Amino acid sequence: MALAGAHGRANEDQLKVWMVRGLDGDATAQNRLLSALAPLMRAFFARRLRGAGDDVEDLVQETLIAIHTRRASYDRDRPFTAWAYAVARYKMIDHFRRRREHVPFEGLEEILAAEGFEDASSAKMDVDALLGEISPKQARAIRRTKIDGLSVAEAAEADGISEADVKVSVHRGLKALAARLKGK
Repeated sequence: MALAGAHGRANEDQLKVWMVRGLDGDATAQNRLLSALAPLMRAFFARRLRGAGDDVEDLVQETLIAIHTRRASYDRDRPFTAWAYAVARYKMIDHFRRRREHVPFEGLEEILAAEGFEDASSAKMDVDALLGEISPKQARAIRRTKIDGLSVAEAAEADGISEADVKVSVHRGLKALAARLKGK
């Protein structure tokens, strides 16, 4: 079995094989997966954080740790790289929040677009369509806190509701979305 694609990098199929084998307890496959992901994640963050080499390396390590520790949440029926790059995007968003950096809307699509092997037209989930399947109040609370990055207090103030109401709306909305995505 080939270990790398045409450019010396593991392809989607190989990465997924290593991930699945790692989930089944194969430590060697798990190590190969993380080793193959390191340069992919490094390139992903380097393109977005130009001139921030230390931040890039920190984010690579945080992402690999998250992929390893949260590997049980990976759905074997879905593309692996879509899941891995989603983890990376969340780590990058956390990084921006920690630093309180403003991310301009110009180029936001590029930042959020998955890298590498997935077909963007089939792998990209339509957030608006998903949020349209739950109550408007829950959708607003999720959008404000999970997508727009507002705190619970800021979201509550923006909608003129209590913080507890925002928390409950987010919790119930996410639970409803999870049930829909699982086909329940």
